[in-house]
Amino acid sequence: MGQSKMHSLAQPDGIIQKQRNFVLVLTFLAAIALISILIAVSLGSAKISANEAYRIILYKLFHLNINHIAEQASLAHMDIIWEIRLPRVIMSAVVGAGLAVCGVVMQAAVQNPLAEPYILGISAGASLGATFSILLGGLAGMLFGLGTAVWAFMGALGASLFVITLSSIGGRASTVKMVLAGSIASALFIAFTNFIIYISSNAEGMRSVTFWTMGSLAAAKWDNLALPIAGVGICCIFFLSQFRTLNTLLLGEEAAISLGIDLGKVRRLYLIITALVTGLIVAACGIFGFVGLVVPHVVRGVIGADHRRLLPGTILVGSIFLIWADVLARTILPSGELPIGILTALVGAPFFMYILVKQSFNFGGQ
Repeated sequence: MGQSKMHSLAQPDGIIQKQRNFVLVLTFLAAIALISILIAVSLGSAKISANEAYRIILYKLFHLNINHIAEQASLAHMDIIWEIRLPRVIMSAVVGAGLAVCGVVMQAAVQNPLAEPYILGISAGASLGATFSILLGGLAGMLFGLGTAVWAFMGALGASLFVITLSSIGGRASTVKMVLAGSIASALFIAFTNFIIYISSNAEGMRSVTFWTMGSLAAAKWDNLALPIAGVGICCIFFLSQFRTLNTLLLGEEAAISLGIDLGKVRRLYLIITALVTGLIVAACGIFGFVGLVVPHVVRGVIGADHRRLLPGTILVGSIFLIWADVLARTILPSGELPIGILTALVGAPFFMYILVKQSFNFGGQ
C-alpha cells in the first residue's frame, strides 16, 4: 500500500520533470534558430560583420539608428542584408519547417518511416506542375497570378493520389510497396518533365526549370515570401493541434479504427494539406530532397515519438537545418553558388540507406 502511494506521488514528479526538460530543449532550439538567422545574414561573398547586419535589420524594422548605422553603413550593405540575405534566410527557415512537418505527418499517416515528399514522388509531381506552367502555360496562369503555385499544387496532389492508389493495388499498402510506388512516380513525373523541356523552345523557361529541378533559394524576395509563410504557418498550426490523432495513427490501423478514427478521411485530409505545402515550396524554391526524412528521424531519436513534442521540435530543427544548408550552399564555392538540392541529397541519401538497413529505427516506439 505504501509503495503504491509512493509510486503515484513519484509519477507526476517524473512527468513534470519531462515537461520541464522539453521546455528547456525547445527554448534552446528556438534560441539556436534565432542566432542562426542573425549569423546567416552576415555570411556570404560580401563580408559584413554580424554586428553591422544586426544593426541594419533593427534600423529597417524599427528605425533604430544604433551607433548612427544609417550614416555609417553603405547603401550596398543595406541592400545586401535587407533585400537579398534576410528574405533568403527567412525563406530557408520557412521551407525547412514546412518540409520537415510534411515528413512527420506523412510518416505517421501511412505508418511508414521512409515516407516524405521527395522519396514518395510528391516533389517530382510538383516540379512537373511548375514546369508545365512555366514552359507551356495554362488556365491556372490567370488565377490571380498564382499560375506556377497552382500547377505545382496540382502536380503534388496528383503524385500523392498516384502513389497511394498504386501501393494499395492487390492488398494493403506496405512500406516496400509505398517506396516502390514513390520510385515509379518519381521516374514517371521526371520523364514527363524532361519531355516538356525537350519539346519546348523557350530558352528562358528552360533556365527557370533548371532552377526548380536543383532547388535554390536565390529567388527569395520580400514580395514572394507571403504565400509560403502563410501556407507553412497554417499547416504547422493545424498539425500541432492534431498530435493526438497522429499519435493514435502510430498504433496501427486496427487500433486507430477501434478508437473511432476514420482513417480514409484523415489520410485524405493530411494528404491534401501536405501536397498543398509541398506545391507552394516547390513553386517558390524548387526541389529539396530528404529534408522531410532526415530531420524527423533525428528529432524523434532525441525527443521521442510523441507528436506533442515531436512536431514543435521538428519545426525548429527543420528551420535550423535548411538555414545552415543554404549558408553552406552559397559559401562553399569561391565563385558562384551550389544548388541547395545537391547538398540535401548528399546528406539525405546516406541517411536513407541507413534507415533501409535499420528499419527498427525508433518509429512509433517500436
